[in-house]
Amino acid sequence: MNRSHVPILLFGLLLATAGHSEEPSSNVHDSSTFTFLFENDLFGNSDQNYTSGVQLNWMSPDLSDYRDSKQLPAWAVPIVENLPFINEPGLQRNVGFGIGQKIFTPENTDRRDLIEDDQPYAGWLYMSAAFHNKNQHKLDTFEIQFGMVGPAALGEETQNFVHDLRGIRDAQGWDNQLENEPGIILIAERKNRLLQEPLYSRFGYDVISHYGGGLGNVHTYASAGIEGRIGWNVPVDFGSARIRPGGDSNAPVDSSDPRFSRESTFSAHLFAGVTGNVVARNIFLDGNSFSNSHSVDRRWLVGDLAIGASVMYGRLKLTYAQILRTREFDEQNDNHEFGSVSLSYTF
Repeated sequence: MNRSHVPILLFGLLLATAGHSEEPSSNVHDSSTFTFLFENDLFGNSDQNYTSGVQLNWMSPDLSDYRDSKQLPAWAVPIVENLPFINEPGLQRNVGFGIGQKIFTPENTDRRDLIEDDQPYAGWLYMSAAFHNKNQHKLDTFEIQFGMVGPAALGEETQNFVHDLRGIRDAQGWDNQLENEPGIILIAERKNRLLQEPLYSRFGYDVISHYGGGLGNVHTYASAGIEGRIGWNVPVDFGSARIRPGGDSNAPVDSSDPRFSRESTFSAHLFAGVTGNVVARNIFLDGNSFSNSHSVDRRWLVGDLAIGASVMYGRLKLTYAQILRTREFDEQNDNHEFGSVSLSYTF
């Protein structure tokens, strides 16, 4: 089997696993949400560092108990019920699954030799299982990401396939990428809906905070941030989805969300958000955990600024964000800019 077909098969597996609910639901608590995300620094007019990411997420209907999940195997339920942060009594539960790939390259992709003072070549192909505990005001998440770093992540094949489609020369330095290494990240995060205020008719704003952290050989970090949204029929959810741990937040919270409104199913809003990260481990900069590999001098503090817009009609939600990220390693010449597109459907 062609290795480049593996991501397609994994996406199909996710669709099959989550495909128990196929008919649109009129009850918000019985609805599922699919979210497709694509991020690329093409939108920042570059081709370097975090250069591309793609992810597909599925969020289950609301559950009163994790045992009610049709996707969670029986042996896993006792484990999930003993995880921290996500078992507060009286709150709704959700189970989510995801599949994704990230690609990292140096600035000069025409060189075949090892560029010691720039971003290592690397790919990260992963799956995730997320468990959520929520009410109208807060969302607690415990997520497990697991996969492969290195040639098995198919970063070279994916990037060159896209470059061939666009008529761009293939990156020449993939022989220097990080070695194969199994990866895992354990993530905990809380999101809070701090404010939701009307201004005029259906025009209003909200403010959402998030804080948490991750532990693993791929990433170890702590983060905190805030997002503000303003517009017409602002969604009743937990903010704008991004390809980041704990970043799936597109599912509606209750029936006041425009996706389930009897009066107006159109929504449009602008948003801006900032996130600060304290980074203790980043395999894509620090190199392989158990073998000598290319690495650079990682910075401990990294910030993101995101500005974007979102429109929603019926059960579809389309969001675009432009992200400016501060330098992640000392040798990096400048801040990094990339775009993020997400399309979600609630059914």
